[in-house]
Amino acid sequence: MPRGMGRGYGRPGYGFYPFGGAYGLIDLLFLVGILYFMFKLFVVAFPYALGLAALLVLRSFLRSHFWGWGRPF
Repeated sequence: MPRGMGRGYGRPGYGFYPFGGAYGLIDLLFLVGILYFMFKLFVVAFPYALGLAALLVLRSFLRSHFWGWGRPF
């Protein structure tokens, strides 16, 4: 037998059953909370990322077309 499997490997009742029992419910609540937090973080950060992208595009447009800065065509 390979090392690390232990005596109860594969026996019913001792394996990992996702979301089974009280600990599975706690795990499910943690997962839902983490997903909710990530969604809220995305909702808050998305306008800032969009604004930064718009400013970078505007900056590159102004630098290359009006004042002759940056790389020539």
